[in-house]
Amino acid sequence: MSTMTTQNINDGEEIDYLELDQMIEKEFDGEKENLIMILQAIQRRYNYLPKATLLYVSEKLEIPYSKIYEVSTFYSTFSLEPRGKNIVSICLGTACHVRGGERVREQIENTLDIKDGETTADKRYTLESVRCIGCCSLGPVIKINEDMHGRIKPDEIETVLNQYE
Repeated sequence: MSTMTTQNINDGEEIDYLELDQMIEKEFDGEKENLIMILQAIQRRYNYLPKATLLYVSEKLEIPYSKIYEVSTFYSTFSLEPRGKNIVSICLGTACHVRGGERVREQIENTLDIKDGETTADKRYTLESVRCIGCCSLGPVIKINEDMHGRIKPDEIETVLNQYE
């Protein structure tokens, strides 16, 4: 087990191993069966899964790192790369696509100066295309964090994004 209590991982952000211990032991009883819930909690805390946290969980739960890596790459909800504070999901499912979803995506890319799957340099936004958000009658739809924005038009994008500054 690491004797450090914290480790710098990303632009001054630190992993707090005591916090990880508390999460693993107190919230999830240190049970291997709770791996996915532990990974979800880590992602909520750091907004992605830092490699150092995966290595620590591997050691703590006595699960091979390869198994933890396999789980964290299998589920699309997990990210191994730092993501922005605000996750912008653009629906490109059939209903949203035929109602102009591609034009909305292009406008988001132009406004944020990033491409699909990228994060802005200031780590404020990450853009992700999804196949269906489940609001087909409101298409095109974007989801920013947990907020839905339906029937969105390309010329509304900047105003909506400014709400998350």
